[in-house]
Amino acid sequence: MATEERERERERTGETRRPRIRLDQPRPPRRKLLPEYDPEAFGRLSERIARFLGTGRFIVWMTVLIIAWVAWNIAAPRQLRFDEYPFIFLTLMLSLQASYAAPLILLAQNRQDDRDRVNLEQDRKQNERSIADTEYLSREMASLRIGLGEVATRDWIRSELQDLLKELEEQRHSAAFPGEHERGRDVDDR
Repeated sequence: MATEERERERERTGETRRPRIRLDQPRPPRRKLLPEYDPEAFGRLSERIARFLGTGRFIVWMTVLIIAWVAWNIAAPRQLRFDEYPFIFLTLMLSLQASYAAPLILLAQNRQDDRDRVNLEQDRKQNERSIADTEYLSREMASLRIGLGEVATRDWIRSELQDLLKELEEQRHSAAFPGEHERGRDVDDR
């Protein structure tokens, strides 16, 4: 009964009942005071502006604009001039341009630094892999050299065969002439 009375009281006073919050659904997005923007798109735009500010074309256009501004405000009839001699408005415009250009250039440099950092990290990892591969190949070559040190080469087999041939000739010669060897005659003295 108490809930019915509360509902009647709400209807009488004009209160609306708060809807139940559903936990199985995401909350609707809140309205934000500041407008939303895509930081990546803003970064790309700032890089394009900074790239343009660093060109000769920008310097030429800026020079032409300043010369036209000064010429107009000196040579035009007095009622058509919008910035008299100290050119305060021109100074204000150049200061405004500089105040926007500096942060945009810094933002573009920060983005370039981030890209350079990522590239440097990738290069470092690639260098580590190259060093590891080189060390592995060095160990493999060393093991092959050690293994080849134990393998019979053609020159070694030749020298062994020649030594055996000499021994066989000595044995055959001593068997054919048994007394010569006993008298101290060397086989190599022939």
